[in-house]
Amino acid sequence: MKNPRNHKIIELLNRRQKDITVFMDEVHKPHNLAAIVRTCDAVGIGDVHAVYPESVLRRSHGTAMGSNRWVTTHTHDELAPAIEMLKSEGKQVLAAHFSERAVDFRSIDYTKPTVLLVGSEKFGVSEQAAELADEHILVPMLGMVQSLNVSVAAAIILYEAQRQREVAGMYQSRQLEDVYCETLRFQWLHPQVKIFCDKHQLRYPHIDENGDIFDSEWFQLRHDIINN
Repeated sequence: MKNPRNHKIIELLNRRQKDITVFMDEVHKPHNLAAIVRTCDAVGIGDVHAVYPESVLRRSHGTAMGSNRWVTTHTHDELAPAIEMLKSEGKQVLAAHFSERAVDFRSIDYTKPTVLLVGSEKFGVSEQAAELADEHILVPMLGMVQSLNVSVAAAIILYEAQRQREVAGMYQSRQLEDVYCETLRFQWLHPQVKIFCDKHQLRYPHIDENGDIFDSEWFQLRHDIINN
């Protein structure tokens, strides 16, 4: 009998976009962090990056980012080295930033490897981040208010990226490596077993095509740990 959850996870992994991510530059409000991560999951982004303000405790971020366990958050101490690392992977860095050189976000080709860089709630993208970006993009606004909530702006831009990638057929074939997909499939199907393995430095067990553990050697290792 097929496992619906296993099938759903496989479908999710098959659509994950390997070469597009979001970088949060000192975004710190929990509801914004959580909303951005949820949007990333919704459009098939599995990894995001963040630099947090020094004044904000790290534990608050752990709570916020943990609101979506389907997306991995990579935390960096400094902005510039992290952005340069992503650039070295061939990604264009797009800062959501109002400036003289900013262009309509819809004019950008998001089928290219991309980093969407968004800034803090109060000040937006920092001067350093703006300088590091390859392009500045904005969401045109026709009202009196000239800025959107950071999570709303990120969602609008990311759904344009999803639209372009869908048209280009980029969701039709798996982009992630098989070994990585299998690791994530196990972790998501068996979170308690994952915790046990991590705690005891035990390798993850093998799972079958239906997501069930079928690893007799692993069961013996677990038995030995529990009974010793």
